[in-house]
Amino acid sequence: MAVEVALAMLQRDGRWLMQLRDEIPSIVAPGCWGLFGGHLDPGETPEQALRRELLEEISWQPEATELVMVHHIHRRTAHVFRAELSVPLEQLQLLEGQDLALVSTEELLVGAIWSGRLGSHRPLADGLLEVMQHVLTQQT
Repeated sequence: MAVEVALAMLQRDGRWLMQLRDEIPSIVAPGCWGLFGGHLDPGETPEQALRRELLEEISWQPEATELVMVHHIHRRTAHVFRAELSVPLEQLQLLEGQDLALVSTEELLVGAIWSGRLGSHRPLADGLLEVMQHVLTQQT
């Protein structure tokens, strides 16, 4: 059975908010850049899960979200939402993950993002580039 997750593509000033995941071997994509979000709890809609996860991870949630795609990779189904990040990066509290960054589309397409906290480039999570490319080509 596929695992269901809800992920947030949060945009501010033409840049995307990314999370550098923790180095925990048991989680998906440890040490890679991904989108904020997480698993759906039983009985939760994807949007409810997204809002809960954003509060847990960055202590913030958007006023409005838009479901932009449902992505299937391996045994995971990702409900990908898009929203405006209406607050400056400094107002977010990173409560899960080891770094966060606002990243340009060009940086994303390279497939690795610089972490100021770690002082090194880290790769994107598996499947993330495909999701971002799909959504970015839809927005024209």
